[in-house]
Amino acid sequence: MENQKPAPITVGSQEGQHVSVVGDTYRILVTGKQTGNAFATIDMLVPPGGGPGPHAHPDFEETFYVADGEIEVKSEAGTYIAKKGSYVVVPKGGVVHCFKNKTDQVAHLLCTVVPSGLEELFLELGHPVAPGEFLPPPPMDPEALKKLIPILEKYGQQVFPPDYLD
Repeated sequence: MENQKPAPITVGSQEGQHVSVVGDTYRILVTGKQTGNAFATIDMLVPPGGGPGPHAHPDFEETFYVADGEIEVKSEAGTYIAKKGSYVVVPKGGVVHCFKNKTDQVAHLLCTVVPSGLEELFLELGHPVAPGEFLPPPPMDPEALKKLIPILEKYGQQVFPPDYLD
């Protein structure tokens, strides 16, 4: 019997699904379906003023490598300015965190989630866009949140008020 080894996963520079999520543009590089649900990797472009509000995901470990630009990362442990070349690990357990691009340049992040699953949330919530295209963030009024919360909960996400970490 011949031993079948999986082939390497390769993704070209413009390949992957591009989706607008909270005004950021995420390119799904590798999904859980491709990794046996071990992990997923997302290429994130965060425009000036962009980034998700305070949230937590107890069942995911999330890492960010800042490939370009900088972001302000807030958590219950404090605030950190992650500049180009920085690496941030948000451990499993549900630490409330958020990040924001407070500069006038687009920030470029490489995000990996372990195990996979968060990419499925982005694909469900996001709107398809062209590479590098940005859509304005959707309104977060009570009606929008009422529709959003069940989807977030489906993927193990918790959201908190915008000023939660201030």
